[in-house]
Amino acid sequence: MTEVLPEKNEEYGTKEYWDKRYSQESEDSSFDWFKKYEDIADLIREVIPDKSSRILMLGCGNSTLSEDMYDDGYKNIVNADYSGILIEKMRHKHEETRPEMTWHEMDVRDLKFDSESMDVAIDKGTMDAMMTAKADVWDPPEEVIENCTREVNEVLRVLRPGGVFLYLTFGQPHFRKRYLTRPGTTLEIRQLGEAFHYYLYIVRKE
Repeated sequence: MTEVLPEKNEEYGTKEYWDKRYSQESEDSSFDWFKKYEDIADLIREVIPDKSSRILMLGCGNSTLSEDMYDDGYKNIVNADYSGILIEKMRHKHEETRPEMTWHEMDVRDLKFDSESMDVAIDKGTMDAMMTAKADVWDPPEEVIENCTREVNEVLRVLRPGGVFLYLTFGQPHFRKRYLTRPGTTLEIRQLGEAFHYYLYIVRKE
């Protein structure tokens, strides 16, 4: 694992780092930011009661979240990541065992899906990677603000009315609400964990 760690945290926000990392990792490698599905499964089932929902996994990486949700009955999962190397590996890994999942090389800031074509979008750490630019967290640089705003804009565009955007992060509300509070939406925040807190932001499109 150590050989693919970035020299600087801001590399987490670059396509070059992820392409290099995924080219070095085996197809069976996996890595999950924050919680694994087993830790949040009850919460996911509560927020997404309809297992036929079309779910967009933003910056899917090689997390096991998609496969675990698929095995729990959520078959209509659309995975997107801007590393083509990763997408090809994941497509090959799951094409026989989980054939209904689809895999797309795509930037979350410029989604190529039709407007109002998704029921749910999930971000587990992707927006956080765009926030690793060296800067004061209380006063983020314009690049960070623009990238995060573009992602949320795209998510709200592709969500159907009544759709839900789930964002799991360690980022506290003070630093995240600015990107998630939008006209025509409602925002609910769930605090998870005990000694070390995570947050699930639930944005519902009215």
